[in-house]
Amino acid sequence: MKKETAKMLMDAAKHSSLGLSVALSIVIGLFLGFWLDKVFDTEPVLMFVFLMLGIAAGFRNIWHEIRKIKESDERNTK
Repeated sequence: MKKETAKMLMDAAKHSSLGLSVALSIVIGLFLGFWLDKVFDTEPVLMFVFLMLGIAAGFRNIWHEIRKIKESDERNTK
């Protein structure tokens, strides 16, 4: 397999796993908040709090991946 093809496949795998990572962050935050609401009888306060934390974690994952891509591009152009 050519180096270019292998690199393209690795990049595609990284990017597709990013979508899964974002979705899992949101779902885990949602269900954790839902469970804590049931435990502490605070419906729906904790669900919204942990949903927002999950969304923030998802955006954090996107931000870190964008930074990695930019750093990789800068190294390749030099």
